[in-house]
Amino acid sequence: MKNYLLLYSGGMMPDTEVERKSQLDEWNAWYSKIGKSVVDQGNPFTPMAKNIGANGRIHDGPDGCMASGYSIIKADSLDSAVAIAKNCPVLKSGASISVFETFDAMGAAQARH
Repeated sequence: MKNYLLLYSGGMMPDTEVERKSQLDEWNAWYSKIGKSVVDQGNPFTPMAKNIGANGRIHDGPDGCMASGYSIIKADSLDSAVAIAKNCPVLKSGASISVFETFDAMGAAQARH
């Protein structure tokens, strides 16, 4: 199994305490449903971001569109990770999800030595 980063973009936080509780309950139910696939439940991002370019220049804001949060899951394949992500509650808030396969670069480097 490999790790996959679910990168959330967009969406909105609920306005009322009742809506926030309902949304939190949906997240807890989703995490419970996917069980041991969860590596890191993640967190939402604040709008505070800076970008560092390859030339070392720093500017306010992200590189590209603003991401709103993340989770990391384990799955057998990219398609399996997408199937898990399709049921993520963040989609109900208008967000989209990019699913990225990760690899253990440090483990691979150490294995060569």
